[in-house]
Amino acid sequence: MAGPFRIVIVGGGTAGWMCAAACASKLDPARYDVRQIESEEIGTVGVGEATLPQMKDFNDFLGIDEAEFMAATQATFKLGIEFVDWGQIGNRYIHPFGNFGRPIGEAEFFHYWLRARETAGPLSDYCLPIVMAWQNRFGFAASDPADPRSAFSHAYHLDASLYARYLRGWAEARGLKRIEGKITQVAQHPESGDIASVTLEAGDVVQGDLFVDCSGFRGLLIEQTLATGIEDWSHWLPCDRAMAVPCERAGALTPYTRSTAVEAGWQWRIPLQHRTGNGYVYASAFLSDDEAATLLLSRLDGAPLADPRPLRFKACKRRKAWNHNIIAMGLAGGFLEPLESTSIYLVQMAVAFLLTLLPDRRGIDPALAAEYNRVMDVEYDRIRDFLILHYHATERDDAEIWRYCRAMPIPDSLADKIERFRHRGHIREYRDGLFGPPSWQAVFIGQGVEPAAHDVIADLIPDAVLAKRMHELRAVIASAAGAMPDHTAMVTRYCPAGPAA
Repeated sequence: MAGPFRIVIVGGGTAGWMCAAACASKLDPARYDVRQIESEEIGTVGVGEATLPQMKDFNDFLGIDEAEFMAATQATFKLGIEFVDWGQIGNRYIHPFGNFGRPIGEAEFFHYWLRARETAGPLSDYCLPIVMAWQNRFGFAASDPADPRSAFSHAYHLDASLYARYLRGWAEARGLKRIEGKITQVAQHPESGDIASVTLEAGDVVQGDLFVDCSGFRGLLIEQTLATGIEDWSHWLPCDRAMAVPCERAGALTPYTRSTAVEAGWQWRIPLQHRTGNGYVYASAFLSDDEAATLLLSRLDGAPLADPRPLRFKACKRRKAWNHNIIAMGLAGGFLEPLESTSIYLVQMAVAFLLTLLPDRRGIDPALAAEYNRVMDVEYDRIRDFLILHYHATERDDAEIWRYCRAMPIPDSLADKIERFRHRGHIREYRDGLFGPPSWQAVFIGQGVEPAAHDVIADLIPDAVLAKRMHELRAVIASAAGAMPDHTAMVTRYCPAGPAA
């Protein structure tokens, strides 16, 4: 293959510009020719405004200044997700971005808490980001692993459209070639079936060796052209609609996302500097669009800034994220509802795996596509199970959706996870995949899934010694949280944003 390897990114939005920014930052332009096709006429979904801590890793990987990025995207800090009324009406817990407790002995801290829980207090008292979140405080984690203030990380609430705009400017400043236009025709090689080129409305033909499909739900290349197909998971994740609306900011900036389980799904609340993002994710089998819009508007903290915007989706993933010479990213690759803020993370992993497995002038080795599909399948499958747990592990019977989810069959992989936890509080750790034991512990305990026993190794410490250590640790975490700055004041000092456009 003569000349540089040609990569064509189809579509903008968060997925397209994350991929473009990474390519502009990390690829040698002498070996890789990267172009992005984006049409100003085609809007993006732009709803996902809550992220996971891995996003900071992505920005650091690119060399982006955190304060500058946060100011540009009207961002605030995020320490976790508050779940309200999920296990039972009246219950609330936080899934934190941090660990529970500190090492006490040879067993995991969680098992010492299980042993001492009758006198030790709630598990949440032993997690610094949870205690900080309840008090609306935020500070950066300590770098010394011995410091109890080191056992957490942070993510962001941000305006996804502004993030895409920020990345566009960042990537174009580093030589990324953007092509404005709408694709009207896709040409395939007659023998291989690979994509040879795309034709724009103005008549320009753009050829490529590898195409990255970031065209959103429609999947212009991966689905409309190659008919790759999907794995449908809507029988496990029945919500298939969302209404989204911003409202005026009211009150303090909370350093956590809120998810409240309601009559046909759940409602999100995401605090940004200039507004609050709200949405109702629901199952159309149990609620009409008009009812969802009315209920959402009735539950806002402030005055709405727009009319509710409807979205339709299906919980699924592509059967192949890499098919022929197309890689699907973002919504083109699949959709898992925003309950745990995983959409941008999945784009990030898709970009990371692309850079790791990137072809070159020698062509595309089928082994690269096979490995890419394997690792992306692992990411999707494990996030899927974690999301299903929230719906299935509920005692609510006040609405049809909760009765359905309580009784529905679940994947064997999740059933095994629940059985192991119920037996003795054990959680099998993943070598690959997103959510570790603290995440599962937070949701299990938060929604009333209780172990019958604890790890016997936790019995080696005498009762009095364990009680003393638990009391001291609880006090240390309370003190550390109380010394952290107010979150609103921290945002105002660290990354103040200008007026919203």
